[in-house]
Amino acid sequence: MKAVLPALARPLIEPRLPAGLEVTWFTGHEEALAAVADADIAWVDMQRPAWTGEAVAAGARLKWVSTIYAGLDAFPLALLKERGTILTNGVGINALAVAEYAVMGVLVAAKRFDEVVRLADRQEWTIAAPGQTELYETSALIVGMGAIGTLIAERLRAFGVAVTGVTRSGRDGTLRPDQWQARLGAFDWVILAAPSTAQTKALLGAAEFAAMKPSAWLINIARGDMVDQDALIEALGKRRIAGAFLDVVTPEPLPADHPLWRAPNSIHSMHLSGRSQTRMFQRATALFLSNLEAFLAGQPMTNIVDLDAGY
Repeated sequence: MKAVLPALARPLIEPRLPAGLEVTWFTGHEEALAAVADADIAWVDMQRPAWTGEAVAAGARLKWVSTIYAGLDAFPLALLKERGTILTNGVGINALAVAEYAVMGVLVAAKRFDEVVRLADRQEWTIAAPGQTELYETSALIVGMGAIGTLIAERLRAFGVAVTGVTRSGRDGTLRPDQWQARLGAFDWVILAAPSTAQTKALLGAAEFAAMKPSAWLINIARGDMVDQDALIEALGKRRIAGAFLDVVTPEPLPADHPLWRAPNSIHSMHLSGRSQTRMFQRATALFLSNLEAFLAGQPMTNIVDLDAGY
């Protein structure tokens, strides 16, 4: 059985691999493409999502694909289903870091710490705090109460924030996808933490921004395509909402001349939420090795993706 694995993780993986597994370690796009053609197992995450998808598509014999990413928009899910390939994702690997980033976004927005930093950069002393919102007794809507959304909720509740979640099933008192838009005007923080699927494209548009409180902030740590960015730019420009903390946008990188950079009260963090940690590869390796053992033994694996649902 042949596996194609990232050379970057080789020191963590190789000592714990089972005997008899043929492994090709790739360092770049072309190496991954060449090696995956006759592979059974692939972990071919690369910096450019398109390269990852291309490598996975080239693996016609793949029985199992592993990825560290929770979002799967780079993967040819229909093709994997047609081939009968198992896909496991990285739900949980970056959950703590991303949840912390989302809470940071709420705090930065509440206290307008972005403006505080700019004042300090200009050596301007002020006694007027740029942001004076207290989190206590505010309310947050979290669209997507999976691993990350649940961690965000736990942390916000510690600040005294009333949290309402959105799930497909409406479990545990959460709202269903057909219920939350009607409630948008009740929330101070609208946080996107759902997986990107065909159903979540442009989830927030002009109608949703019009329904939000003028004092409300959007916090997006999910995917850029979940927001109609033209509508967001207009909403920010006309002060229909207070602001947006955007870890994700579309496209990425955002072109230097894109108007979203200059939209009033938009705070950008360049998709750094999942990278703001030092243990990603350790966690990813532990998950991969656990799943490898289960795969070889024909046992249940962790984080198997529903290829129809897209997560």
